[in-house]
Amino acid sequence: MNEKAFTLIEMLIVLMVISVLLLIVIPNITKHNGMINNKGCEAFVNTVQAQVKAYEMEHNEIPTIQQLIDEKYIKSDKCPNGRKIQISSDGEVSESGA
Repeated sequence: MNEKAFTLIEMLIVLMVISVLLLIVIPNITKHNGMINNKGCEAFVNTVQAQVKAYEMEHNEIPTIQQLIDEKYIKSDKCPNGRKIQISSDGEVSESGA
């Protein structure tokens, strides 16, 4: 017989190679996801800082997070990594610990 087909051993080898590749790739993806969220939080803090300055120029006072949300300067008080942001009494925006 001259049939063109994969043997069971060949199929098992291919499945083993795919499994090893997945074991290598999946941890790297999750590690990079955390880095991406942290970079996104840095960008969000910078955006909120700019909105604080805009609000301060219009109203002559440093806003609270809730004032920025209520007046639609920002949509959320949370970074992509889930942490909240805060505004200090001098108008500096930072990421809070929890």
